[in-house]
Amino acid sequence: MTSKVYVALRVKASPERAFAAFTGEIGAWWRPNSLFQTTPRAPGVLAFEPGEGGRLTETLASGKVFEIGRVLAWEPPSRLVFSWRQANFPPELTTEVEVRFEPVGEETRVSVEHRGLDRVPEGAARHGFADEVLLLRLAEWWQALLGSLKQVA
Repeated sequence: MTSKVYVALRVKASPERAFAAFTGEIGAWWRPNSLFQTTPRAPGVLAFEPGEGGRLTETLASGKVFEIGRVLAWEPPSRLVFSWRQANFPPELTTEVEVRFEPVGEETRVSVEHRGLDRVPEGAARHGFADEVLLLRLAEWWQALLGSLKQVA
């Protein structure tokens, strides 16, 4: 199995603004997906704690906080890397997401590479999908998320 998905989209914003929107306003543009849930309950609001070692969390309406991952690289305005754990992953499993913000004229190319998917075991974590279908669904979701980010940035 190819162990990653890669998607990219241009936004009409500077890299500084795109990075700030991605990290500081994730709660405004993030759209949950039932296939890739980050908590075992109804979706909450995502937020990054800035800086390397910071957490990516989801806070539910009840106030309960789930840690989805940790910031592995925080390099504004060009790069962000964080670990990623879904609700249906085994406890020790995480994947990794790298986001790049590259200037292209007056726009910024925001690219997402979600890797380490070869470590996701068969069964519930894959929703019974063959490798190609799982990667396609995940890529479609990231593309939709970038489209949502584009509206905020």
